[in-house]
Amino acid sequence: MKINIKKCTLEDLHMLQEISYETFNETFKHQNSLENMNAYLEKAFNLQQLEKELSNDSSHFYFVYFNHEVAGYLKINTGDAQSEEMGNESLEIERIYIKNKFQKLGLGKYLLNKAVEIALEQNKEKIWLGVWEKNDNAIAFYKKMGFAQTGAHSFYMGDEEQTDFIMTKLLK
Repeated sequence: MKINIKKCTLEDLHMLQEISYETFNETFKHQNSLENMNAYLEKAFNLQQLEKELSNDSSHFYFVYFNHEVAGYLKINTGDAQSEEMGNESLEIERIYIKNKFQKLGLGKYLLNKAVEIALEQNKEKIWLGVWEKNDNAIAFYKKMGFAQTGAHSFYMGDEEQTDFIMTKLLK
């Protein structure tokens, strides 16, 4: 078993789009309408949007490889790239996406620890994320990793308003 991590560049744009579609679909299609899923996928993961995010100096993407195969990715944000105003002492984990066939292998924990490592290197005081209130597995995982719910915000899946819990872990 070999786990590697690689920072994404613009050259990875198409792979990033492919894995974003695949993992988001696998995770959420059973709980959302096809119309809302398609609307969200087109808005969030079109090439122009992903290129804009990859080009933002305050956002970083990392592929995780399991035995030389891309298994998922991490997206982190700092400063004004964060999806909520949390200040410069915070780092946001916007996405930890792992393909279904690589679930339960410790890759989510590996990526989360990578985000914590980066936050500590940048002297951040806290790390935070938003997680859908109906994503029980993810909520349980984040609690196990030391996160606590500190708020909530709206998330739009197509035209449907949903609630994401904001979960935070203090680093200092």
